[in-house]
Amino acid sequence: MKQGLSLRVSQHLALTPQLQQSIRLLQLSTLELGQEIQQMLDENPFLEVQADEVAEEFGAAQSDARPADEGDYETAAAPLESSVPNGASDPEPADFGDDAAPNWDGDGTTETVPDDGEWGGDAPAAKRNSLGDDDEVDATDLARGNESLPSWLHRQALALRLSELDRAALRYLIESLNDDGYLEDSLEALASGLSPADLEQQEELAHRFTVALRLLQSLDPPGVGARNLAECLTLQLRAMRDATPDDEVCPVAIKVCRQPIDLLAKRDVKRLAQLCGDSELRVKSAISLITRLEPKPGRRFIDVERNIIVPDVIVTQTGRGARVGFRVQLNPDVMPRLRVHDVYAGALKAHRGEGHQALQQRLQEARWFIKNIQQRFDTILRVSGAIVERQRNFFIHGELAMRPLVLREIADELGLHESTISRVTTAKYMSTPFGTFELKYFFGSALGTETGGNASSTAVRALIKQFVASEDDRKPLSDSQISEMLKEQGIECARRTVAKYREALRIAPANLRKAL
Repeated sequence: MKQGLSLRVSQHLALTPQLQQSIRLLQLSTLELGQEIQQMLDENPFLEVQADEVAEEFGAAQSDARPADEGDYETAAAPLESSVPNGASDPEPADFGDDAAPNWDGDGTTETVPDDGEWGGDAPAAKRNSLGDDDEVDATDLARGNESLPSWLHRQALALRLSELDRAALRYLIESLNDDGYLEDSLEALASGLSPADLEQQEELAHRFTVALRLLQSLDPPGVGARNLAECLTLQLRAMRDATPDDEVCPVAIKVCRQPIDLLAKRDVKRLAQLCGDSELRVKSAISLITRLEPKPGRRFIDVERNIIVPDVIVTQTGRGARVGFRVQLNPDVMPRLRVHDVYAGALKAHRGEGHQALQQRLQEARWFIKNIQQRFDTILRVSGAIVERQRNFFIHGELAMRPLVLREIADELGLHESTISRVTTAKYMSTPFGTFELKYFFGSALGTETGGNASSTAVRALIKQFVASEDDRKPLSDSQISEMLKEQGIECARRTVAKYREALRIAPANLRKAL
């Protein structure tokens, strides 16, 4: 085999670090972008937050969408213009100066309430659920303050005059509750876990736990400490009966909860009436009362991460009647106010010494970061303007007027790749006259119509929701009936598709929607 040298010219796409950062920033949500900016501020000394007025380039970023004289839709050019050429697969960072100052405010605070874990034995006796002088405090108020369920129960237990052993048993049961407020383990299992070898001590512990369980179930919220759903509902009904002794429905509801729970789930009124020895009318009223109870008493205390949705784009209506238009602008509250530190940059330029090359690289990274953020918001604005242009009827009439739209249509219009549109529309939100929606909400598949046109799946879901809202409660619409009603509207939608859309809307089947 003979060796030789040859020259060959070829082209290939290389993702530079700058382009990789631009793509990564484009797919970040508002909260993630704030964290990314904070990290960059901590690492790069040349990057700083500008406390002065917002730069004009970002503060005035908007796109005006107005109808033409014939009623057509046209979009005015936004002050932020992207430098992405037609046919580019991914966005290239746009040029803008070091003094540009986008506006971003990522402040957030979390208030925590101290946990009173120690109980005093000398606490005065009080009524059930009493916390002292403030009679207005309840579980809902403390749950809003991020108070945990164990902490809330411990605070109530401070008002109980208990012995050391009973106080310890009650504390142990409180700490054994799950997030829903249920006691999953039996009292015998808890006792054997504490004393696996001594049977006599297990019996003593089981007795203590039995007394503590009655105390626990008397605390707020009603139903806490239940072992199963039937007991949880029964505890709540007993609390209602004690509050309103003259109520005739509560005793019947308690009888219903003593029956097999599957009969209640199926709403078998006739069978329940026979087992309870009462009339069907009173059983119906009892079931109606049970449906208003809380099956998970600890739900309100669950420390779920609450992500507040801040819209990236704001759409406002301009004009009226035939001259109605829409203005698309970036939300100034989510735009970061960043700039290159002038003093450090000037000092680096004037003095060259050891480490100059590394510092020069950090300065360039700061400039790239600002440019990529500018490109991110510019692309979001362009995509949002194109969405408003395509879905103009939605912004006038609502979701029933939504038209089919796929990512490829917006990508072809803006000269971007579908993957870029997908990144832009993920975790980015638009504030509209009808509410705040994720940008992906405006994209939907098409369903055929009798006239040969297409109907958006979003509009079909809205139509199904409208049919269910106006149905007769005594005879709810089945999926087949809804499918037939859609065909009368000229929309071809199979029963299985209706069932899929109904489940996506979290609408119960017809047999469960039937009113009693």
